[in-house]
Amino acid sequence: MHAPTLYLDTSVIGGYFDDEWKDATQELWRLRDAGQFHFQTSIIAFDEITQAPDEVRELFHRTFADPSSLLMVTEEMEELAEAYLAASVVSPKYTDDARHVAVVAVSRLDFLVSWNFKHLVNVQREAGFNAVNLLQGYPPVRIINPLQLIYGNTTESV
Repeated sequence: MHAPTLYLDTSVIGGYFDDEWKDATQELWRLRDAGQFHFQTSIIAFDEITQAPDEVRELFHRTFADPSSLLMVTEEMEELAEAYLAASVVSPKYTDDARHVAVVAVSRLDFLVSWNFKHLVNVQREAGFNAVNLLQGYPPVRIINPLQLIYGNTTESV
């Protein structure tokens, strides 16, 4: 069975140590260690993480030690992010959020995982990103939070 590839934004990496989000975030790492998921991120998160506490930066470096798990941003990705901004899916103040989505769309990853409910994990924003993707010839992206993966991955009957 195919293990989905999850693109983690910075909020999920920091969520590993955050009181509100750590239980679910750490469970996501356990599921990855059990072979349920593959993690990827990008140089965007690498740049954002430079201002994070030491423990967050260390987790980032351990998690993404394999160079193939850290995606570079291409001109194609930058152009798609600009299209999101031009369509006002997010404002220029949140360009990095648009860039995260563009990386996922261009790379055709399974999910973008975030705790950022205002700019990413938001049905209205997801619809906006996907409208632009459709117009630009890219597949839709799924933007979800870790809880959706954890509860969606249980074998427990309802």
